[in-house]
Amino acid sequence: MTTEVLLDVRDLAVHYPLRGRRGTVRAVDGVDLAVPAGRTVGLVGESGCGKSTLGRAILRLAPVTRGEVRVDGTDLATLKGEALRRRRRDLQMVFQDPLASLNPRQSVETILTEPLRAHGLPAGGDRVAELLDQVGLPRAAGRRYPHEFSGGQRQRIGIARALALRPRLVIADEPVSALDVSIQAQVLNLLADLQAELGLTYLVIAHDLAVVRHVSDEVAVMYLGGIVERATADELYDRPLHPYTRGLMSAVPVPDPEVEDRRERILLRGDLPSPADPPGGCRFHTRCPFVQADRCRDERPLPRAVDLPGVPAEHVVACHHAERIATGEIRAADPVGVGAS
Repeated sequence: MTTEVLLDVRDLAVHYPLRGRRGTVRAVDGVDLAVPAGRTVGLVGESGCGKSTLGRAILRLAPVTRGEVRVDGTDLATLKGEALRRRRRDLQMVFQDPLASLNPRQSVETILTEPLRAHGLPAGGDRVAELLDQVGLPRAAGRRYPHEFSGGQRQRIGIARALALRPRLVIADEPVSALDVSIQAQVLNLLADLQAELGLTYLVIAHDLAVVRHVSDEVAVMYLGGIVERATADELYDRPLHPYTRGLMSAVPVPDPEVEDRRERILLRGDLPSPADPPGGCRFHTRCPFVQADRCRDERPLPRAVDLPGVPAEHVVACHHAERIATGEIRAADPVGVGAS
């Protein structure tokens, strides 16, 4: 059975002109991304790779240079004014820093009713109480202000605000990175419970690979403005195929010391290149331990299904040599040896 695609992003680009000089920052550069209804897609990558900009562009909070953002077949990138405002009710965002995203001069009740009033919807106390119940806060919290709550409670308020308009898609941008580790699991479990209860669809943006695996049905890996690999969460974590994904995975410590000592580490060389001057060819080739002189420096790879036994067609990777790397025909030039730190 085919799952309905709620969000369909096609060739999306967000480019910013450099101030005072010629040039363009290619924050997002040709992204295709589909989010099935009722599922969670995780978006992972280093800081500066364009994850948050992509999330904001989907909501039209960042300018779209080109491409399509289709929700139920309607392209949000072409909408303006009242037409865009009406469709925004279906898409809401949970921000990274709950203290910075909540108005300190407004009570929780005002924060939760503001989006309702903006869209001409009933904004009575019953709806506020319902929202607070859904996120596990007492109804008396509506009379208090953001600074009176802990970080985890503030994020629950941010989630309640996102739910106020009964959206279909919620984009959660690093929803637990500002929280204590002891609180992170509680917020992630809350998101999962709300998805089951309300039929929500999530795009979860994070740099923490453990968080992404815990919450996601599918995972997309982003590097320098583009998607380099996508698969189901289990498939991606069990069998990463892109050298960048393999490098990210090998940097995550394994709790078993014997396995940790035996496994090979893949060293990613250098820093993330500037999106104002991205490398030609494969954008990862300047850091890739498997780089080959032929196509890597000259031809930008497109996401494709790989020809390997047991790898599903839905597992796509933007690498010219994924098969040869996976079979060991091409080996890392700079692996970190067994037991190295």
